[in-house]
Amino acid sequence: MDYTAIPTGGIGHLAELEGSGGWYWGSDFAQGDLYEAEELYRDGHPIRCNRLIFVHAREAKVHEPLPPREGCYFGPPLYDGGALVILRADFPAGKLELLRYDPATWEVTPIVTLPRSAVKDCYNLMPSGWPLMLTRQAENTFQILWPLRAEFPMGNTETFYFRRGDALVFSRWFEDPDYREETVVRRFPDGAVLSVHRAASKLLPDGRLWLLEE
Repeated sequence: MDYTAIPTGGIGHLAELEGSGGWYWGSDFAQGDLYEAEELYRDGHPIRCNRLIFVHAREAKVHEPLPPREGCYFGPPLYDGGALVILRADFPAGKLELLRYDPATWEVTPIVTLPRSAVKDCYNLMPSGWPLMLTRQAENTFQILWPLRAEFPMGNTETFYFRRGDALVFSRWFEDPDYREETVVRRFPDGAVLSVHRAASKLLPDGRLWLLEE
């Protein structure tokens, strides 16, 4: 049997980055996700930093742009225009960082640094596209925290997918009684519903959107 060995250093799961055309990412989740690590830090526990790696399907080469650092924790990444966007919380320094990694040059450059006080907490905090944003969704509310600020209510089964211009695309699910999904298009920045499609959606690497109709 043919196989390719990927030396991940113990990271046992890789997830595909949406729209990347073959990039996968993985983390060891040393203390759960970013929000769980934040809770431990707030309760006075030391933070056991996690690792973040990337692997491209074609090359099968492991990229680890930033080594683990005491008190720091990685959140979920994003593929953005040929680069990989990294979210890192530095709990002792009280800051959140968005960084851009260029896999062609192996260079990491800063995008923006925000105070950790800029967000209520790190629950569902993540970089989103496109254009690049830092977003958070919790308590049936969607927030854009950077580069502009916006906030509006959403359904309790809705999940933000991506932005295109002034359109914000969400998916939402139902069990009535069978499971199904809808695609909801909302207006930026007030969240007004522009359209609802009784279909799940799939974003392709070239920017096209498929609606998977019944």
